[in-house]
Amino acid sequence: MMTDIRSIIKRHITTERTTDMRANNNEYVFEVDSKANKNTIRHAVENAFKVKVVDVRTQMVPGKRRRMGRFAGTTPMWKKAIVKLQSGDTIAMFEA
Repeated sequence: MMTDIRSIIKRHITTERTTDMRANNNEYVFEVDSKANKNTIRHAVENAFKVKVVDVRTQMVPGKRRRMGRFAGTTPMWKKAIVKLQSGDTIAMFEA
């Protein structure tokens, strides 16, 4: 599909819940391209961060309704990937 890692992984999601997931289950959450499948996400994370991926779960996050005065619209849908790493592997740039 896509070969460029930067076109597959868009950004890392950092919230209180994802911080707990990272600490307890060694899982990292990324916003990924909506056309990317689990195999391409796995290869992109392994090549970008030099870690071993055990499991990848994906979810399409629906857009939310937003208003600006009398005009209504929706934010775009996006895809979330929850990536579980092998025990002992970490991504150092996300550890604080």
